[in-house]
Order: sequence, then C-alpha cells, then structure tokens
Amino acid sequence: MSELAWFVAHVRPRCEKKLKQYCARAEIPATLPCYRSVRKYRGKTVTFEKPLFPGYVFIQLLSRQKPKVVQSDYLANLLVVHDQALFVQQLGEILKALDTGLEVYLAPDIGVGCRVKIKSGALRGVEGWVEKRYGMTTVLLRLDFIGQAAAVKLQADELELS
Repeated sequence: MSELAWFVAHVRPRCEKKLKQYCARAEIPATLPCYRSVRKYRGKTVTFEKPLFPGYVFIQLLSRQKPKVVQSDYLANLLVVHDQALFVQQLGEILKALDTGLEVYLAPDIGVGCRVKIKSGALRGVEGWVEKRYGMTTVLLRLDFIGQAAAVKLQADELELS
C-alpha cells in the first residue's frame, strides 16, 4: 500500500484539535469538520469551533505513516475505511455543507419513545422518555418522579441515549 488511504482516528476525550495539530506538524493530511457554536456568558458573546463529530478526526495515511499516528498520545483507536470512494464522497458533502455558512450540526438520533439522559443544565443526569419532537432541535421529554410524570421541553443536543 503505497498510496494515501483514509482512516478514522478515534481520539481520546477532547483531543480532536490536538491530533489535527499533531498531524499538521508531521505533514499528515487531517480533516476535522467543525461548526460554530455561539454562547453568551455574563453578557459577552463567545464563538467556539466545535467538532461536528466529537471524538473523531479523518486522516489520510501512507502505510509507513501509521506508526507515527498510532504512537501519539491523542489516539484511542485507528479505524479502517473499507469503502474509500464512498467515504470521500460523504466527507466532501459534509465539508461542502459546512462551507455554505448554513447552520450545520450533528443531529442526535433521538426519536419518540427513546430513553434518554440529560447531559447538561439544571437537570443533568436525569433520565426520561422522548414524548415528541419539534423539528430537529427541540424535544418534549417525559420525566417520571415518584410514580408521577412531568414534561419538560429541551434542546436535543442536551440529551444522549441512555
């Protein structure tokens, strides 16, 4: 294998940007699709670049370069891409969508009837059932307390499947 092949680097927690920088220093092509996240803190608006696929960086390697990436402190696992052509097409479509400037974000696969856990905010750690979806971002969640049910409307990105 003397030609470049795509791999999916599963990274250690919060190491996506660090692995991308490591690859840049080693002159290894790496792609980290990111989206803009705007938050307000005490009246200040702050913009962050967040990975679209948390925990993953897409890299192109020659077979002789694999050991260099594997030895980095940022890598948890290196996944082989079996269908290179399909991967290139799909990655290109994602990057094209990000280049448009439209709001692009990872849509959690959380549907009606799913059991979920709240991962941020005042109700962090509470589990419940998805009652209804309102578009791509908002979820009506049923929380069961002492045999009684309460409902709360949350953003889908505040939830994870449990």
